[in-house]
Parts: sequence; C-alpha cells; structure tokens
Amino acid sequence: MSELRDECGVAAIYHLPSDQVSPLCEGFGADQASQLIPRMLLDIQNRGQLSAGITSFDPTRDQLIDTHKEIGTVSEVFRLSHRRAAQELMQEYAGRAAIGHVRYATCGLDDRSYAQPFERHHLQRRKWFSFAFNGQLANFRELRERLLSDNDHHLARETDTEIIMHEISREVSGDREPQLIELMHNISQRFDGAYSLVLLNSRGDMLVARDPLGIKPLCYAKEGPLFAAASESVALLNLGFQAENIHSLEPGCAVTISNGEFRLERFASSGRRAHCFFEWIYFANVASTLDQQSVYLSRTALGVELAQMEKKSGQVTIDSDTIVVPVPDTSKAAADSMAFELGVPSREGLIRNRYSGRTFIEGGSSRRNKAKAKYTPLPEVLAGKRIFLVEDSIVRSTTMKALLGRIREIGQVKEIHVRVACPPIIAPCFYGIDMSTVDELFAPGFLKGGNLTQEVQQEMADALGADSLQYLPVPAIARAIGYDREDLCQACITGEYPTEFGQRLFKIALEQSGQSDTGQRTYEPLPVTGSAR
Repeated sequence: MSELRDECGVAAIYHLPSDQVSPLCEGFGADQASQLIPRMLLDIQNRGQLSAGITSFDPTRDQLIDTHKEIGTVSEVFRLSHRRAAQELMQEYAGRAAIGHVRYATCGLDDRSYAQPFERHHLQRRKWFSFAFNGQLANFRELRERLLSDNDHHLARETDTEIIMHEISREVSGDREPQLIELMHNISQRFDGAYSLVLLNSRGDMLVARDPLGIKPLCYAKEGPLFAAASESVALLNLGFQAENIHSLEPGCAVTISNGEFRLERFASSGRRAHCFFEWIYFANVASTLDQQSVYLSRTALGVELAQMEKKSGQVTIDSDTIVVPVPDTSKAAADSMAFELGVPSREGLIRNRYSGRTFIEGGSSRRNKAKAKYTPLPEVLAGKRIFLVEDSIVRSTTMKALLGRIREIGQVKEIHVRVACPPIIAPCFYGIDMSTVDELFAPGFLKGGNLTQEVQQEMADALGADSLQYLPVPAIARAIGYDREDLCQACITGEYPTEFGQRLFKIALEQSGQSDTGQRTYEPLPVTGSAR
C-alpha cells in the first residue's frame, strides 16, 4: 500500500471571542491559537508528506491573513527540530484563527506554488481569503474549460485547487456579498466530486465544509470558546478535546464563524452517503473514529473476515510452523485479528524503515529499489515458516513483488500465502486517491472483466511470486466497517461511482485502457505538468 496515497489533509482552529482563554491555549493565549495547527497537522501527516502550510488571521497586523507553506514534512516546514526557529515562525504567524494543510501530489511538480493553503489577495477584505481542501473534483476538466471559454481568463496551474479558488472569487465578485453558507451552497451546485474544505478570510470569518456525499472525512469539536476541525478525529483528541465533544461533520453541512458567531448549518441536500471505504481500510490513522465508526475496530473486523474465509477454503495447512505477518503498519490490526481467530501467532517478521524516503514519488526501477529498502525481513522470525502475509490492498503490485522477493531471499520462508483485506482494485479513483487509469492497476489485467475465481487468484499469486493469494469479497467491506453498502463509495472495487462525472470518467478510462503508455491521467485531455491537491 505504499504505492497508494491519499492527496491531503486539512485542519482549522478558532478561539472565539470570550473573557476566558481555552485551557488548550494555556501558555500562549487566545490570540496565538494558531500555534495548535502544527500539532494537528502532525497527527494527519499520514495524509500527505510532500508539503505543509498554514494561514492565520490577526486583525492587528498589516497582513490580516498571512500564509506560510513550503515543500517538506510538517516538522521541516514548521522547523520543529529547532525550538527557537519554530517559536519565531509561529510568533510571526500568530493569530486567533488559522487553517492548515498537508499535501501529497499524485503527479506534477514538487513546487511550493502547488502547496496549500491557497491565498487570494484583494483590496476589499471580504474578497481577500485563503482556503485548503482535501479531495478532487471529477468535473475538473469541464469547470476548467468553462473558465477559459471567453479567452479572457487564465489558469496558472493544472489543479482543481485553483479552480475552486476562482469559483469562490466569482461568488464575492462585484457588489455581491453572500453569507459564507450561501457562498458554499452556490459553488457546491457546480462541483461534482469529493471535498472537505476550510476557508479563512481577512475579516476573520471561517468556513469548514464537507461535500454532500461525505466522501472525504471531516471532524470537528468545540469546547468553550475553542473550535477546531481536522480531516481525522485523532488530531482533535490529541489536542485535548474530550472524545464526547468530537463529531464527524455531516455531509452537506458546514460550520461558519462570522463576527465571532459560531453556527452549524446545511448548505446542500444529502440524499445518500458515499463515505470512502479506503479511509477505514488504509488511509486514516488507526486511532481515528470517522462517521461514528472506529478505524481500529473496522480493521480488526477485516481480520475476522480473512480468518473465516481461510477456514472455509482450507487451502493452507495450519500447524505449528504457520504464522501471520502483517505488512507494516496499517495491516497490523487485521493481521492480529486473523491470527487470533486461526489460533496461530502474529509476528512482526517485517520491520519498516521509516526513514527510507517517499517511494511513491519515484518511478520505474528507482521506485522498486526504494520499495526493497523500505522493509527488512527478519530470518529469525520467518525462516522455515509458512506465512500468511496480510496486506491492506494491492494496487499496482510494484511494492508487493519486491517485498515477496526479499522475504524469500532473506527471510528463508517455507511458503508465502498473501491475504488481502480488501477486494481487487478494478477501477480508478476520481475523488482524491492516487490511481486514475485502468492500466496502472494490477487486477484488471487478470480479471479481464470476469469474475474473481480461484484460478485467477492463483495466476495473480504466480505473477507476484507467492504460493497463493486470496482477496476479501466486496460484501465483507460493509460488514467490517458497519455501514450499508449503499452508504459507502466502493467505486474502485465495483466500478459503480456515486456521482455523474465519476461514472463518465470511468467510461473514458475503460475506452483508453491499453491505448496509451504516456502515464496521462484519465481526466487530463492533454499532456500537462500535473495536478496537485
């Protein structure tokens, strides 16, 4: 799963006007609540390691809202390894309100200009704003063409972040002065896709909104005068909010703060839910709870599903030489649960090198070589063993092939049986996950539009270098997460997309399959420098 990346995470903090200072701001005060943003971003660093940034609001400085963003991890961008430098930086960007962002780009430039938040300066305070978002607009191409259709507009970047910035700007152009909830309602009518969005303007007004389908997660908490929001609940819990005060923002709803007044409002109707199931399977921090469902318990339930499948198939001999080995780190809960149900040990036979670099940015042989360096097999644990290797998913197979080779070479195992806590990925994602074409996926070339039979899974195992391979069936996902299938976005494992433009792009992706090796993404009509969120 190191081949698969979500595209970013967002955070927001606001100390509302009050005679009391929130206990969470003790030591620096309400007017420096922005100091909490780096701490929050560290907890959602799993959602993006390419860049990080902050925009803060302070009515007493010339730069009413001011943005700091750079390429690098949260620690690098906010200089957290150097106490004095970090303190000086946060003093410069002190404010009672702030938004933050961590980014991973699916392709394109490692360029500061693509980092978020995006700030738009303007002479009028209501038109001077900064925002950040997590997700992707499936109708990006159509929105872009519409903006450029009159030959009087220009877009500097190939990114839907810039599209959103211009759509927001349209709503406040001229003499129009909509309330934030009205602004969000209007732009949502033009958006098809996934987005969790945070916005801050130079009046000190804040907007925190989640798309009508709730595809991307967004959590919030309010205790006394302090409000905070983040892509995942763990960022709020570790900040010090009580668990009972942490909630998932309902799809189609927004928190607005204007003139110091906090309001929770609906900006769009929400006839159904389409929560991204991969949040529970892989992306989210295992300590998070999203939409009332624990990530840890969901992954534990996946392990039970794997064990039940194994008992039913009887494919592998289970004896004193059999162990379960997770691929670190996110498959550990499922692996431990599977091992418990089977009555065999769960052993960490693979040690992850956390400082090996971001292999998902690399391509070709470089990517494969870094994948080999990412995990160290332990022969003391693996030698002579029959192992169930538990993985979250297999997307492109680059890492899995390299990993299996190292396990055989160094680990000296007897047998390797790969068990995947997810069905085969058969379709691209157009809502913010780094897989946008059919040809880059591992499974479609074997399935060829047919069913997942035992014979097909064995062909896959042979191609990977495993003795056997088994995926979970699609119904197991909803059971493990605790949601009805209709309330989840499972497009990448079913080919059924929850939005019109998602389905359109899948049709294009199928038509383009096997016709090009340019690496161009489905929603890019022409070669471009890349998209970033």
